[in-house]
Amino acid sequence: MRISSLFAAASATVLASALATPALAQQADQVEASDDVIIVTARRQNEELADVPASITVFTADAIQKTGVDTADQFVQLTPGVTIVTGTAEAGDTQINIRGINGARDAESSVALVVDGILKTNTAQLNQNQGTLRQIEILKGPQGALYGRNAAAGAIVIQTMKPGDTLEAGIELSAAQQQTYRGNAFISVPVGENAGFVLSGSYLKTDGFYRNIFLNNSKTIDDQEVWSVDGRFVAQLGDRTEIDAKARYSDLTGASIAFNAAFHLPNFAGANPAFFEDVNRHPFNFYNNIRPTNDQTTLDASIKLEHEFDFAKLTLWGLYSNVDQSLTADGTSADFARFTFPGATPASVAASNSCFASTAALTGFPVNQPGFIGATPVPFIFAPATGSTFGPYSPTTCDGTQYQIREQEDFSGEVRLSSTGDGPFNWQLGAYYLNISRDVGVSLGADLGQGIIRSLYNAPNTSNPTTQLYFDRFSTDVYAAFGSADYNWNDVVNIGLALRYDIEDRSVSNRVPLVTDPFTGGPINPGQVGGAIADKSQSYKQLQPKLTFRWAMSDAVNLYANWGIGFKAGGFNNSGSAAVIDQSFNQFIGSDVRITDNYRKETSSAFEGGIKGSLLDGKVTFDLAGYYTDVDDMQFFEFFVGGFGLLRVVSNIDEVQLYGAELNLNAEVTPGWTIFGAFNVTESEIKANASRPQTVGNKSPSTADYTINLGSQMVAPIASTFDLVVRADYRITGPTWFHTLQNNTVPTIFSGLLPGSALALPAFVGDADYGVTRREAFGVLDLRAGLEGENWRMTVFADNVLKREYLNEVITAAEFGGSFISPGGLRRIGVEVAYKF
Repeated sequence: MRISSLFAAASATVLASALATPALAQQADQVEASDDVIIVTARRQNEELADVPASITVFTADAIQKTGVDTADQFVQLTPGVTIVTGTAEAGDTQINIRGINGARDAESSVALVVDGILKTNTAQLNQNQGTLRQIEILKGPQGALYGRNAAAGAIVIQTMKPGDTLEAGIELSAAQQQTYRGNAFISVPVGENAGFVLSGSYLKTDGFYRNIFLNNSKTIDDQEVWSVDGRFVAQLGDRTEIDAKARYSDLTGASIAFNAAFHLPNFAGANPAFFEDVNRHPFNFYNNIRPTNDQTTLDASIKLEHEFDFAKLTLWGLYSNVDQSLTADGTSADFARFTFPGATPASVAASNSCFASTAALTGFPVNQPGFIGATPVPFIFAPATGSTFGPYSPTTCDGTQYQIREQEDFSGEVRLSSTGDGPFNWQLGAYYLNISRDVGVSLGADLGQGIIRSLYNAPNTSNPTTQLYFDRFSTDVYAAFGSADYNWNDVVNIGLALRYDIEDRSVSNRVPLVTDPFTGGPINPGQVGGAIADKSQSYKQLQPKLTFRWAMSDAVNLYANWGIGFKAGGFNNSGSAAVIDQSFNQFIGSDVRITDNYRKETSSAFEGGIKGSLLDGKVTFDLAGYYTDVDDMQFFEFFVGGFGLLRVVSNIDEVQLYGAELNLNAEVTPGWTIFGAFNVTESEIKANASRPQTVGNKSPSTADYTINLGSQMVAPIASTFDLVVRADYRITGPTWFHTLQNNTVPTIFSGLLPGSALALPAFVGDADYGVTRREAFGVLDLRAGLEGENWRMTVFADNVLKREYLNEVITAAEFGGSFISPGGLRRIGVEVAYKF
């Protein structure tokens, strides 16, 4: 791309700078924004946003209120160069991409979440409501030197309400289309002269946008109900010591696996054009016979102690976190005949009988093209006259079932000593420890028409016998030491250095019993061919430096640069994954895909340079930045579907190059009327990829070519006691490839089956072309308008007011010959009221 077009696009985020107002009553070091000056904690010290040598997006308390954001999927959409995929498979399944570095599903996140100075360690918490928000900071580029593990792409730093010295309370209620109801409330109570607590609660219920046409048009595709309670107690123990204790509980129930499938087999398009379908043209219909469910409970408890010595401040904190997740859903095995033909066991006979009976009862039922339900469940390539093409998640029992769990318990703690005072030299030293115990299981079962048994292993004589099982216990111990120093010369030049050294010890123990699969006759986990799967362990080590530079060219303009190393530890796929892929694809159809049971650590080297400042006495603010990043062993999620069922693994892309530019502009046209625009463009290229060599030269997966944010806000007094507040936000997300395979052709399972089928076609006829899997650019317009008084407000809002249809995610299952695609949200109009005192 030409240099001129790189700088035609945008980022940083000063859109909050025109919205900043003093926060509610706060104590100690909770940041305050006043006189249009925003104070941030990006470098673990309070400093003005304009002085931080990096691109940062900030939402103050007032901006949070006026935009209506409270979770990551909302505020990410207002942030240039950042995209998010969340909730498509399950509620805790969130991947955030910042400037081309993505969080791979089933690996660790690339974005750190820091709430009230404490690092959250479970990726499932990235999109949860974190309480009564007072400020959100989104930092771009590697932040591991300051914020620890898994901050290779950036960090989200959140501050919630601290108790003040007066009683405060507030409530916010909203009602919208699709039976969507939301409520948030808080109360802040002083306790004596030196202590207080804040109690917050939230509730959300929605029927969702989509319906299951087979289950009586039921609201069981993207429905959700979630509630949470947060408590915070802060006490001053004398003049120099503060204790800050927090606890949080959240409970979520809803649907899961909101996907359809699209086929990409061009040589079948002559028979039915839907066999070669552009993912952007897919008409979504849901008709699975299993009601998908998703359950998640979260318990957090933390305590932080701060004590000021004459020369420094000591900070100690500890965190306990427990997140349990599970889902049930229809399976994907119908077209691979896993449950079609009876075998030698009663379980396989029962599954086959159920499959044939449900197919006969549903012959002609309308499913997504090119699918059709014939008189029998035999794949149509073997029985062209009477057979079927189901696609995944069909209304028959031939798909089987799936039950997945992800249960994580962790303990973490940090000790930090940092300088105090107003001198030119600032420093900090600290150490960190984390222990994680995580159970991950994926169980595939036969559907006998009697529902799912919520157990990872069900015996052959049960109503939901297990046919394949992946179940592992992962243990992690993290040890880290860190420090930073920066020096300020006459408030003109600031140079900083931060260092962190991480040691991450990981191990995995397989929990699958040594039993026989009643459908294949082999082991229930393919990795057990040679007996029990052995335990494995690995240690990952990395030094993460970060250098920063700022030059105050004038009182209103700063030139800045930074460079840092990002790091994500490697890990283990479910034991047996490599054996399944090799047997099912490389040996059967000659694929060239290389998966291992271990995936390597990811490292990145990132440089950023920019200029930020203000013009016309602060009426115009700007931030222009350019960046360049080299990523080694980028972790990437792969999804495989076949006769074995389904398999989720993490692979590595050997080398990826990223570069781009961002521009943010904010202007106060008249007092109370602000316009803003933010633009980002990211160029990317895969330089080496041993996992799929044919993808070299393609773009980094899940990376939008560009993002554009445009908006305006008006606050106009229409009476002495209240204002009219109107806001519009328009976000354009550029074209996005989600897989490393892009304009590539690869063999599929059909390539292996066709020569021996009734059609007797050559293998190449079953090859897939993935040039139709790029999500096209789309724009979403959100509007808010209402009246706002000192203690109350009434707002009408419209999300996606133009009802733009778009894709939330595309998961390519390359050797299956298609993609699993999830739709984005439609238009939702509602009203919101709030009151506080």
